[in-house]
Amino acid sequence: MPPHPSSRVQKAREELAGRLREIRKDAGISGRELAVRCGWSESKSSRIENAKTPPSDADIKAWCRACAADGKAADLVAANRQSADAHVQWRRLQRSGLRRLQESVVDLYQQTKTFRVYVSDVIPGFLQTPGYATALLSSIAEFRGTPDDVSDAVAARMRRNAVLSDGSRRFSFVLEESVLRYRLCGAETMAAQLGHLLGVMDLQNVAVGIVPFSAQRTVWPMPTFTVFDDIRVHADTLDAASALTEPSQVQLYSRAFERLSQGAARGAAARSLIADAVASLT
Repeated sequence: MPPHPSSRVQKAREELAGRLREIRKDAGISGRELAVRCGWSESKSSRIENAKTPPSDADIKAWCRACAADGKAADLVAANRQSADAHVQWRRLQRSGLRRLQESVVDLYQQTKTFRVYVSDVIPGFLQTPGYATALLSSIAEFRGTPDDVSDAVAARMRRNAVLSDGSRRFSFVLEESVLRYRLCGAETMAAQLGHLLGVMDLQNVAVGIVPFSAQRTVWPMPTFTVFDDIRVHADTLDAASALTEPSQVQLYSRAFERLSQGAARGAAARSLIADAVASLT
C-alpha cells in the first residue's frame, strides 16, 4: 500500500508501527514467531511493522497478546483509530465555509456530560457573544481564505452553545488573564463579551477560573484544549484540531488541566480581573 496522502496520517501510522515493532523486540521473538502465534503470514507482520498495511483493532490485540503485552493494547488501539481521524483538517472542513466546522462537533457536544476547557488565546467558543464570535470568525475566514459564511457560522455556533444551558452537564473553564486583554474586536464588543462572561459565572453548572499574570505557576501556559468527559481531547493548532483518544493522552491533558486550575482565581477574585479588563477598554 502506498503512503497515505496525508502526511499526518502517514506519520501516525509509522509511529504505531514503530511501537508494535518495539513490543515484539521487547518480547524477544522474531516476526516469524509472532506470525505463528497470531495465526497469520510472516509477510503480514512485516507489512504492519513497516507501516505498509494498517492493522485492525483485532490485529493489535492479537499482537500484544502474542508478546505478553496485553496491557498496552488499549492505547495502541486508540492510536490506530487516531491515525485515520484524529487530525481534523481545518482546510478540508472549511472548503464549504466555517459553518460546517461549527456543526461538525454538535454530536460530540450532545454526548458529553462534563467539559473541561483551557484557553490561552481567545474567549472559549462556549462563552462567546455573537459580536465577539463574528469578529473572531471573520479574522479566521480572511486569514484562511475560506468562503464568507461568517453570519451562518456564528448562528451555528450559538445553536451549538445551547448545550451550556443544560443543567445536567458540567462545564469547567480555565482562562489565562491574557484572554481578557487580547483585542480581537472593538472596545464596545469586547466590553459586552466580558459582561457576558460575568453573567455566565452565575450559572450553577459552570465554573470559571482565571490564571492571573501575577500567579506563581506550577505549569506553563499551553495551547488551547478541551477534555470531553474522560475519553477525548481536542487540542488546537493553527492548521488542525487534533482529536486525541489514547487513554494515556487523555490522562495527560486531564492532569494538565488540574495543574492549571490550581493557579486560577475564582469567585470575587476572578470577577475583579474581568472588571479590571473592562476598565482598561476606556
